[in-house]
Amino acid sequence: MDILEEAKDVLQQEAKGIEKLIPTLDQNFVNAVRMIMDSTGRVIVTGMGKSGHIARKVSATLSSTGTPSVFLHPAEAIHGDLGMVTADDIILAFSNSGETMEILNILPSIKRIGARIISVVGNHNSTLAKNSDIILDASVEKEACPLGLAPTTSTTVALALGDALAVVLLSGHHFTKKQFAIFHPGGALGRRLLLTVENVMHKGKENPVVSEDSTVQDALFMMTEKGLGAVSVVDEEGRLIGLVTDGDVRRGLETGSNFLQWPVDAMMTKSPRVIDSDKLAAEALHIMEKNQPRPITVLPVVDKDQKAVGMIHLTDLLRQGVV
Repeated sequence: MDILEEAKDVLQQEAKGIEKLIPTLDQNFVNAVRMIMDSTGRVIVTGMGKSGHIARKVSATLSSTGTPSVFLHPAEAIHGDLGMVTADDIILAFSNSGETMEILNILPSIKRIGARIISVVGNHNSTLAKNSDIILDASVEKEACPLGLAPTTSTTVALALGDALAVVLLSGHHFTKKQFAIFHPGGALGRRLLLTVENVMHKGKENPVVSEDSTVQDALFMMTEKGLGAVSVVDEEGRLIGLVTDGDVRRGLETGSNFLQWPVDAMMTKSPRVIDSDKLAAEALHIMEKNQPRPITVLPVVDKDQKAVGMIHLTDLLRQGVV
């Protein structure tokens, strides 16, 4: 047995299955999308065996991209789980043969409830297809399994068709990245899109601040105490007027003079880059990375009155996964 050749043959068979699916898409697919878009209920996805695994994945994809959906196990459905189905819902049923007994057993109840049925089948003449409102063709010439028994190409095609349905619905719902992040708060995208500067910044006693009448030495002591490598300089009203960084201190050492006794305004950067506390943390990272002539590692945080209310450091963003 040539392991690599056999593996490649499986992939080619499944790829061909998807390629042959493309020209079969017709008005039925359009009608399915419109039916779901117009529905006030959910998409109840069902399937048994390997088709059930595909159905679970499609349901999860629909839910995460703006189309409310749940998976209904057909064997559990006949023992009471059909109670989740309402007349406003749409059943999306996966069955390659269209003769899966567990699904056929719940068809009469679904019809009595009044939910409409979209079937994803490989046999247009099957019982499921004949009892569906819309039929989506997921037929394949043969399975990649050399015995022609294990669902392989058929499940790949069904999954691809389900993904196509979910993505078209996503576009139809004008689903945004921000909405996606709301449904994925634990993922990296969620952290990037939902985390604000307020959630990350050092504030209160952790915020390194000195007054405008301080010396460089005062600023250095404050910088050392807070450990952020910078200190905000504020006027008597607490408004930000400048920033002193550890880089400024190192450059002061090069003067060879008693720079520690200088007034802090002689060393500070006036009108430094700042950010509002209600801005996204991702925006703070963008400002840091794009600063010219070289990137910066700290940003003072100001409120609407330009008062220095906090400071955010690059490591805070990296620690939160905002990359």
